[in-house]
Amino acid sequence: MTTEKHRPKRDVSWTHWVFLAPFLSLATVFVLLPMVFSIVLSVMAWDPIDGFKGIHFVNVENFRFLFKDQWFWQSLYNTVWLALVSGVAQHLVAIPLAYAICRLLGRYQNAVVGLFFLPYITSTVAISVLATALFSADYGLINHAIALIVKIFSGNNTMEPIQWLDSSQGIKPAIAIIVFWRFVGFNTILYMAAFQAIPTEVYEVSYVDGIGPLRRFLMVAVPMISPAILFGLTMSIIGGLQLFEEPFILTNGKGGASHAGMTVAMYMYRTAFEFNDLGAASAMAWFNFLVIALLLALLYGLAGRRLIKNAGAT
Repeated sequence: MTTEKHRPKRDVSWTHWVFLAPFLSLATVFVLLPMVFSIVLSVMAWDPIDGFKGIHFVNVENFRFLFKDQWFWQSLYNTVWLALVSGVAQHLVAIPLAYAICRLLGRYQNAVVGLFFLPYITSTVAISVLATALFSADYGLINHAIALIVKIFSGNNTMEPIQWLDSSQGIKPAIAIIVFWRFVGFNTILYMAAFQAIPTEVYEVSYVDGIGPLRRFLMVAVPMISPAILFGLTMSIIGGLQLFEEPFILTNGKGGASHAGMTVAMYMYRTAFEFNDLGAASAMAWFNFLVIALLLALLYGLAGRRLIKNAGAT
């Protein structure tokens, strides 16, 4: 009888840290440390021109400044307005659009979805530059299209061009249209994946029960994609309250007439890099974070459990 020699087992409990080390290093340098530094700066006053010697403790003065700053409250109002108008419209269009594509287009749905998804993967700068031309009061195609429609239905040939980008009344709708156009494709694909996951037996039962197409959509399909709706609303809240690129480019970084297009992220950028007040900008960032956290807590507290419960019951 031969004896089998067993090699001693190696201790490999540390190997996963080797693979995680690059990610942890990058996350520490570019995420964790800047977050901690911004928390510290929110209670400091610092003009970066003076270097680190210019940092001094001011307690909660930065937050008091925010509550008294009319520009900040204007930017917060603009941000919430844009998030609501563009965000709600995205989901109201994406949900029935995704359902119609899944139920009617069959094998052609992938080609159609690709067209809707194209704006999402296109450069934000390119989209915003194109939008600047489209919304131009002098040569913009949108004004020409509106004038043509007015001429056809009313016979009026003297319509004044809408000042989309140069008036406080036009800048927010223009930004909302661009944000809607860019992100509606993402939400459509999200809801398509949710609709496709619904078992075919559910639809077959609804046919047997004599449920019509509209009731089948509202009472059967939509409740079953409630978790996807919750996720989509979460992404819209986070993205909407951090809106920066589109309004920044459309308004040349200044917020437009009467600052009607200036968002919190834009004002934060201007406060930090134009006014050289990094302490107030950090306080603004954390206040915006608290607003997002509060809205998400309300969303999950009021609607989250109910949506998931409805999905399970259905």
